Amino acid sequence: MTIINHAQYFITTFYKFTPIADLAEFKLFLENLAVETNTLGLIILGNEGVNSTIAAKTAEGLESFKNTLLQKLGLQSILFKDSKAESAPFRRFKVKIRQEIVTLGTPELIPKDEKNHHLTPREWNHVLKSEKDILVIDTRNWYETKIGTFKNAVNPRTDQFTEFPKFMEENNYDKKQKVLIFCTGGIRCERGILELQRQGFNDVYQLDGGILNYLNEFPNDQFDGECFVFDHRVAVDQDLKATVRYNLCPHCGQPGDIPVDCKRCDAATLICDDCEKINWKNITCSKNCAYQLELHPDRKGEKQAVSF
Repeated sequence: MTIINHAQYFITTFYKFTPIADLAEFKLFLENLAVETNTLGLIILGNEGVNSTIAAKTAEGLESFKNTLLQKLGLQSILFKDSKAESAPFRRFKVKIRQEIVTLGTPELIPKDEKNHHLTPREWNHVLKSEKDILVIDTRNWYETKIGTFKNAVNPRTDQFTEFPKFMEENNYDKKQKVLIFCTGGIRCERGILELQRQGFNDVYQLDGGILNYLNEFPNDQFDGECFVFDHRVAVDQDLKATVRYNLCPHCGQPGDIPVDCKRCDAATLICDDCEKINWKNITCSKNCAYQLELHPDRKGEKQAVSF
């Protein structure tokens, strides 16, 4: 029996806090490496390290990128969270230089230890199942949490990660309580745990490698739903495969799964539940069609590209 592998892109998500002195030189190195390995994706680069999701058309190309990057950084290993997809999660390769490789507004908070109160997925699972008096907090943005999160997790409903410190300050949680925090791939928690420790939380732990690392080991367990990702896959399911349920809502850009047939051009698309409540959004496939429908209610337009 022949097994056909339909995956066309090999993807990895990773980060590393490690000093990088010459950002311009390192940016050029990454751009050249991407060309050599036929790699697409986005890398956030700063003096404090790297944060990235990339994709290559071959497993060999991705492994070459990883190994060459490790050599350049002088490291033995990085926790790479791997997955596959049948279509490109990115259209191009880009490197962005920023002050923080994950923005919390606290560039002075840089992890000094390799593991600051990390729990492996197995340890995380054990705590969730065996301990009762714990506070589990989702550090991601509100639209990420809509499509999936851990059972009984607190949703801060933040628009961006920079709001997380204020949320913790204003809610006056017991600083002696055991706190577990998590995010997509782990990097937000690396900074978030430092902020919580600065606020006086001592019994606080982070999920090593985030949701992506957890689902790799424990699909269909304590995490419900799908995991939002910041690329064209929109989300990954419990098996780390690109979602077949969600698409980015053409009106607001958030994940949506409500089907709509555009009244102006008859194109099919998916919108989010928030936009479904708004009359002009729940009958059109794009902002342009909504505008044209308002101008000419009885006139049909050229069908827009189907978005799912």
